Amino acid sequence: MAENRASEYPEGTPCWVDAQLPDVEAGRRFYGELFGWTFEDQPQGTVRALKDGKPVASLAHKTDGRLPTVWTVSFTTPDAEALCRRIRAAGGQVVSPPAPFGDLGVTALVTDPEGAVFSLWQPGTTPGFGRRHEPGAFAWVQLYTRDTDTANAFYGGLFRDALFGPDADPDFGRAPVSDVFAAEMPPHFLVHFAVEDVDAGLREVTRLGGRVQVPPFETSYGTAAVVTDNQGASFALLHR
Repeated sequence: MAENRASEYPEGTPCWVDAQLPDVEAGRRFYGELFGWTFEDQPQGTVRALKDGKPVASLAHKTDGRLPTVWTVSFTTPDAEALCRRIRAAGGQVVSPPAPFGDLGVTALVTDPEGAVFSLWQPGTTPGFGRRHEPGAFAWVQLYTRDTDTANAFYGGLFRDALFGPDADPDFGRAPVSDVFAAEMPPHFLVHFAVEDVDAGLREVTRLGGRVQVPPFETSYGTAAVVTDNQGASFALLHR
């Protein structure tokens, strides 16, 4: 698959995922074996994961033990400052304002009105995924929310072309928390990685020290299962 270019991404397209981990070296071993990733160093102490030489994700050291161990999705934007203003106006919050990440791009951390956390990515030299929609790479992100109507209004207002435009082919869905998780689970994004065989992937996750959180279930976008890695970060395996 050809590497994606910034011009191919309408604003609001999922373009990157990163994990905040207590132990990046343990993350390299876990995901390297699970997905066949290799790694290269990036600015600010992070490592970029590669699948067949193309970028697919990054792992970063969690600097504050009180922060969650989590995968975060980034949505592309041509202007992170302007999008942050729109997010505030629509009831969301800006956790970390836009800041450069070397010459790769500009990033910001934000929340929606219910508190679900996501990132923004304004491309510099790096537009985002070099591979997606194939085994070992990003395939989908699902927002689990308490109010899908509010979520559709919020994200539809921010990212209308990417979600509902005439050429839209979104990798981003919304569902009630109670569809998969206990009702007390806070609203959150769940990053999905493609696999050829979900059951085989679950066996590998378990062998590597992770655990199965939600066994395989059918969705409108494929067969998914929710797991955690060996440090507690949740993600999903997806076969389409």
